[in-house]
Amino acid sequence: MIDEKPVAATTEEVVAELRKREAFVMVSHVKPDGDTLGAGLALGLALKRLGKRVHYFQGESIPRNLRFLADADLVSNVVPADFPSDALWVFCDMSDTGRAGETLPQLSRENILDIDHHLGNAHFGALNYVLPHECSTGTCVMHLLRAMNVPITPEIATCLLTTIMTDTGGFMHSNTTPEVLMLSAELIGSGADKEQITEEIFANKRFPALKLLGRALGEAKMAHQGRYMWSFVDDAMLAECHADGEDTEEIIGYLRSVEGVEVAALFKAYDGEIRVSLRSSGRINVQAAASRLGGGGHFRASGLTYVGSLPDAIAAVDAALVAEGL
Repeated sequence: MIDEKPVAATTEEVVAELRKREAFVMVSHVKPDGDTLGAGLALGLALKRLGKRVHYFQGESIPRNLRFLADADLVSNVVPADFPSDALWVFCDMSDTGRAGETLPQLSRENILDIDHHLGNAHFGALNYVLPHECSTGTCVMHLLRAMNVPITPEIATCLLTTIMTDTGGFMHSNTTPEVLMLSAELIGSGADKEQITEEIFANKRFPALKLLGRALGEAKMAHQGRYMWSFVDDAMLAECHADGEDTEEIIGYLRSVEGVEVAALFKAYDGEIRVSLRSSGRINVQAAASRLGGGGHFRASGLTYVGSLPDAIAAVDAALVAEGL
């Protein structure tokens, strides 16, 4: 589907395209997080204020902790039959179209805008607005909103602050720069509900999630003189704890937080797949390690999907991390 030379887009070029088009589809990636969803919702809300027609596309259901965001109830895995064929499909927080899932319809490259901050972005759109030094895709969107002079409503501000808080780990990660804190203060001044974001994203945990965390920590293993910790979650553990995939999201952070651990991995072997989350303290580039196995992400936070058995996945990830200096 994508076979033409990629185009690196400036803010001005993207804004011109946004002003020219009349209809938009905001696309978030599978297993949606606060960045992919918040960025798309923020841009969609802004475009609607300009009189544009906007639809939100997601192949899966919205996670429980993100349903508080404005327009989240409008996200769907189908596109209205009367939607214009020349609508611009805006992919947020994705390195390639495959991250949008199997329900994504066939698209022409000329109708794709790629907005992202990942190092390994494939530049798959006609316009690719990829800013690797930004802390989130939402802050990329903020550059566009400023250039369009769109008023930042409390709803838009809450979506954007959600992207920042999720991708900085509540301002704990190294991508929390002075600029990020100043922008966050600006968004709070515009009405972003930081208390609600904190409660929904970081504080409001289900009991099954806590039980699952205990099981995963009980299975955790250390290797490479304590520099590497890994664990897994499988179908049986989910059933035992009455948990689901959403309840796995916090586990990797606990593994990385152990004293002396430089890299952590969580192997999520359920629903017929093995998905691997990787986190680094900063010395090991887990984006490079993940890319060795077909994945990607950021220097300190990346992931991949492994085709094969769980023991093979564990061995392959170990080897990839060793190749990157573990």
